[in-house]
Amino acid sequence: MIYPVKDDDWKAEALNIEKIARLCYKSEDKITDTSYRQMLANLVKREHFAMIEHGTMTVKFITDRGVSHEIVRHRVASYAQESTRYCNYSLDKFNNEITVISPVGIVENSSQWDIWKHSCETAEKAYFALLSQENKPQIARAVLPNSLKTEIVMTANFREWLHFFKLRTLGTAAHPQIRDLTLPLYENCKINLPEIFSMD
Repeated sequence: MIYPVKDDDWKAEALNIEKIARLCYKSEDKITDTSYRQMLANLVKREHFAMIEHGTMTVKFITDRGVSHEIVRHRVASYAQESTRYCNYSLDKFNNEITVISPVGIVENSSQWDIWKHSCETAEKAYFALLSQENKPQIARAVLPNSLKTEIVMTANFREWLHFFKLRTLGTAAHPQIRDLTLPLYENCKINLPEIFSMD
């Protein structure tokens, strides 16, 4: 899930930035149906990033807990995340099991895969055993793996998304799993608002 969703939503965000930026120059009379394109490109070229902070995007990521910890390192954002403190994975709505995300870099059906799979199965058994002894999920979660699937929603302004993409998508030090998650998002942003998001 990404907001802005439709072309009109992206354009509304862009027009809002232009309208606000033109206040600085009192050039609102120069707004046309397409003038936002040049305005946004100029703002980014001049690194007048304070103006693009007026545009926002909300994204729902489905990933593992380890990657989610990298996402929340971006402080100029708001988050909502599936809570292992309150979600009880032994219930029917979770199919009475934990869900894990396969790690990037481990080939399925290899000896490494077998080790990873066994560790997740062991964690699941331990989790259910702790729940069966009348522990709440917030206690039982201590044994859950980093591979546990989570859903996390991130809302940030466009300036923070530029920073996010620089570190998590374009940076050579980015973890391969977060790159797999964020590269398609970055490509989507480049298509919909190239004046801001064409960094590579």
